[in-house]
Formats: sequence, structure tokens, C-alpha cells
Amino acid sequence: MKIRLTIALAAALLGPAGIAATSTEDAHALARDLFKELIELDTSGDIGSTVAANHMAQRLRAAGFPAADVQVLGPTSQKQNVVVRLRGNGKKKPVLLIGHLDVVTALRSDWSVDPYKFIEKDGFFYGRGTQDMKDGVAIMVTTLIRYRQEGLRPDRDIILALTADEESGAQNGVEWLLKNHRELVDAEFVLNHDGGGVWLENGKPVQIDVGASEKVYADFALVTHNPGGHSSLPVQDNAIYSLADAVQRIGRFTFPFELNNVTRAYFDVMKTRVDARKAATFQGVLKTPPDPDAVARMSSDTIDNSITHTTCVATRLEAGHANNALPQMARALVNCRILPGHSPEEVRRTLVQVIGNPAVDVHYVNVDGSLAPEAPQTEGLAPPPLRAEVMRPLERIARKMWPAVPIVPIMSAGASDGVYTSAAGLPTYTISGEAIERDDVRAHGQDERILVTSFYRAVDFYYEYLRAVVTYK
Repeated sequence: MKIRLTIALAAALLGPAGIAATSTEDAHALARDLFKELIELDTSGDIGSTVAANHMAQRLRAAGFPAADVQVLGPTSQKQNVVVRLRGNGKKKPVLLIGHLDVVTALRSDWSVDPYKFIEKDGFFYGRGTQDMKDGVAIMVTTLIRYRQEGLRPDRDIILALTADEESGAQNGVEWLLKNHRELVDAEFVLNHDGGGVWLENGKPVQIDVGASEKVYADFALVTHNPGGHSSLPVQDNAIYSLADAVQRIGRFTFPFELNNVTRAYFDVMKTRVDARKAATFQGVLKTPPDPDAVARMSSDTIDNSITHTTCVATRLEAGHANNALPQMARALVNCRILPGHSPEEVRRTLVQVIGNPAVDVHYVNVDGSLAPEAPQTEGLAPPPLRAEVMRPLERIARKMWPAVPIVPIMSAGASDGVYTSAAGLPTYTISGEAIERDDVRAHGQDERILVTSFYRAVDFYYEYLRAVVTYK
């Protein structure tokens, strides 16, 4: 009887793939298996996240989580989220971990490999979501399974929410959970795995990012109309020409340079970590007022430029209905990432001024794809304070894993689900352990990949870091 019970318990902990996570080697094997499973589940666009949510829920239940603590729920059958709770002793409020299951659509014709096959070659894992962010999902699920198997009972519950529609959908999982099931995800603070991490330069770690703020995401549609006509009789006010001029004007325009407390801290740290020429540039950027030449030099780096300016770029174009007819409508989609303290409506009005052509309408694009004549006037939120239970464990673990590499508070140039948790009053920090080459960021792009060694090291990091956070005294 004892033998049969032991076998039954082992089967419950092993899960569908038959992999336990009781050692570092076992944890790596489990994380890889979860990673492969996730990559090979297409969660792009209209396909949705439900299948992946159910797969992760099955893994967690098989590892011993009570069914009542693993819930799959959402607004539609395709846009389901999974929320799991590892229960502590209740002395402190929970910590919420968030990560999204959906990915940006990848076209096989654009890739050298099948984007929905998990492929290991040349020291990398390839596949859509290897950087954004099925790597993080696999790591967080592995970490919770390990804690469950070890019987960890910390002072605070650990809640993990794996959600739908972060990338582009109208049914954002974090927003939906906060509005409809706040009790499932309410927490003292949030750790967002969708960012942060370690920057590499030629294989050498140079900085560890902690996301403490992020820009505001906004899409705008530039639309112009024309009566059209026969293409043999071209006219100067062709809708395409008007639109092309508007797009070029936006491309040439630079929003003002700005620093906030997080980006100022970033440059203050980095000025001591770079060569003399770049240090002088950063010193000039930090002056009051900033040195214009230093700002211009700094802005040649796309990453540094993006955290100090609102940016707008055309990402999609469409026009016309026939090869031999003048277009009656032309449209461009302009994607903007807006600095905290500014609103989408403020940026929309700026675009109208930059274009300077009343024949080109500038509409705000709602999350459901509909167009609005005006944009929201809500400004991006100020960064939260850097909490001791978030930063002290990071400093300790980072010293061990990446000695002498600075920890740098950063503002994300992108947008994440942290915008919803922050707006809900939950201080949110973006932290992960993945190391990526500064010039090899392939999220949303072709041949997305992550170093095999980086992934496994991130598995080790998160296991130690989160344990340190939830046991911090």
C-alpha cells in the first residue's frame, strides 16, 4: 500500500510529461518541456489563449495545486486566463505575478524556421514567444511547481495570472480580471515578468534592468479621402500623396527630450559604467538644462532615445481599390509610445499640428479597432517607489549570479499589462532573469530566439529571487 501511495503521489507531481522539479536539473527539464509546449501552441491573434491556459492549468493541478486554487476564466471561449494561488500563512498581503500567453502573429514565409515549432540550434531556442514571453510563462510555472513540491509556505500568498490579449486584442486578461474578479488577483504589489532582465554586449552582462515605469501605448489612424478617378488622369491631391507627406512629416518630427526620476537614475548609474565618451554624453544629458549636443548624441542609440522621448512611427499603410484607379481613401496606422505625464489626446493634437493638412484626419484607434475623433486625456502614471522587498533580494541574488553588474531602474519603452495593475493602485515592477544581447532583440520580429544558457540561468534566478521576495523580513 505504501509503495502504491508513493507512486500515486509521484504521478501527481510529475504531471503529463512525467518530469518532476525537485533539483536544478529536474527544474531545467520541466522548464524546457513547458517552454516547448507553449511555443508549439499557437496563441496569436484570433486563435486566442484558451488552449494554453488549459494546458498550464492541467500542469499545475497535476503538480498538486488544489482545483479550487487553479481557475480558468475569461470573457469569451477563446480569451481565457488561468489564475493560480500558492497559499502562504497569510501574515502579509499576496504578491501577484503576471505574464501573457498570447503572441504577435508570425508568418512562416518571414522566418528561416517554423515559428510555431520549438527548435534548438546554434545555442538558441527558436520560436514565436521565446523572448515575448512564453519563456517567462514557463519559468514562472516551473517556479510555482517547485515551491509546491517543496512545501513552501511563505508569509504571503503567491498569485500567478497568465492572461490573454496583451499584444493587440480587445479582451485584455489583466484588465478583465481586475474589473470582474479583483478578489482573485488583489495584491500588495505586482511582479511583471514581461521585461526587465540582463543586457549583454558581446556576451558580457553590462546591466540588470528593473522596470519601474512605462510609456503609454496609443494607435492613431491617419485617413484622407479623395473622389478618385482614372489613373491615366493623375491629380496632385491624390490621397496617397497627401498621406505620404503626412507620414514623412511625422517621421522627421522629434518629440521633446524629457527625464523623470527613473530615467534620471538610469543615466546617473550608467554614466559610471560606460567609456569616457559616452560618460561625457550622459553627463551632458543630466545637466540642467540638458546639453543639446549631448542629447543628440545620446539619441542615436535607439534604446536610450526611446526612454527619453515620446515616439510615433507609421507601422501600416493601405490605399486604393484597383491598380488602374486613383485611390478614394488612404490610411496609415501610426503607433505611439508616450512618456508618463502626457496623454494620448495631447499627442494626437501634436500630430495634427505636425501634419499641417486639414485633409488628413487623425483618429484615435480604440482597442476594438473602432476610430474616435479624440483620444483619452489620461496621463501616464508616475513611477512607484522602489520597495525594499523587491530591490534587496534582487541586489543579493544579482551579486551572486552577475557580480559587479549594476542594477538600473528603467522606464520601459514598450507597453505591458503593468499599465492596468498600476492604474488599479498595485505598485508594479518588471523583473526577470533573461540575458539578451543589446543588438539582438527579436521580440515581435522574425526568427525570435533566446540563448539556451540564458533561459536556464533565468530559471535559476527566478526560483531564488521570488523565494527571497516572499520570505523577506
